[in-house]
Amino acid sequence: MPLAVTSSCTLSGATGSSATNLYPVTATPDDAIDDTAAIQGRINVAGAAGGGVVKLSAGTFVINGKLRMASNVKLEGSGPTTVLKAGPTFMNNSGPAGGFPIVTTAGADNTTLTNFTADQSGDTLNGNVTGRLNEYMIDVRDSLNSLVQGVHTKNPLTYSIAFVGGSTWCVKDSSTESTTNGKYVELDGIHAMNTSNGDIVGNVVDQRKGTDGDDGIAIHTYGAEDVHDVRIANNDVRGGRHGAGIDLAGGSGVIYNIDLTGNTVWGSPRGLHDAYYDGTQQIHHIQIVGNTFRNNDIQTAGGAIDFERAVRYVTMTDNTACSSGGYNLPAGTGNVNLRNTLTATCGD
Repeated sequence: MPLAVTSSCTLSGATGSSATNLYPVTATPDDAIDDTAAIQGRINVAGAAGGGVVKLSAGTFVINGKLRMASNVKLEGSGPTTVLKAGPTFMNNSGPAGGFPIVTTAGADNTTLTNFTADQSGDTLNGNVTGRLNEYMIDVRDSLNSLVQGVHTKNPLTYSIAFVGGSTWCVKDSSTESTTNGKYVELDGIHAMNTSNGDIVGNVVDQRKGTDGDDGIAIHTYGAEDVHDVRIANNDVRGGRHGAGIDLAGGSGVIYNIDLTGNTVWGSPRGLHDAYYDGTQQIHHIQIVGNTFRNNDIQTAGGAIDFERAVRYVTMTDNTACSSGGYNLPAGTGNVNLRNTLTATCGD
């Protein structure tokens, strides 16, 4: 369940769709019949009308295709009991970027995804195919003003909730979980790549219910594109066996202006970590304030926060770590390391 905090998209100002006209989906849930065309048809009609609310009832809707949003459209369920579930032929076709999303924005602006569960069926389908990492379960791509709120994901075969390209986005009060064992790698929870002006707030991310999970929250540059101006606040995060709770993954692009405040990272291989995959550009202007690291695996220096390479203008203050190792922030221009506490065991 979402954390008991008020989650607000204060950095991005993302509001998503402002449309109010209703376009109810009349497909019958729980009948094992493919509902892709019925839902996509209402999205298309709402988009053609300038926007609208595509409303889903409670129940399970089978998705064998790939839902594609239109601008100014809200796709709204009736809560976690509205389930968009990948069907038995889900892997037989791909989305516009060559992957396997349950839903993608694919360049649509002013969209909202809210109040439903997405189930990619990675526990029963074979997701180890070409294109698995081309698109993601909830795929916000090359879009402006995107809101994901109250969306819960399970059984991923790729990243669960991802923002790729575009700008001005927010994911709040949502959750991810990874439960498979020995089937996949690179199962990140919430992933932001080559994008800017975003909020990741008030989410519950658990990539370690099984053994396949990777980073809980990842900020990732791929190629020469930058990632910047992202706020990560008040999230409850457990990273998977293959990753960290929160990972800043640099490439040829630069990661900067990242605010990490008030998060709890627990039970992960390590807490907050930097990594470099396709380049050596520096990470800079990172604020890490008031976070809690509990019972993470690494019990030596750097288990809670570990910058392995040179960084600059990193402010690391007022964080708390217990049973998580310590803090590693190399000396560098503008770096601040103050009032961070460390205890060998957690009090409860």
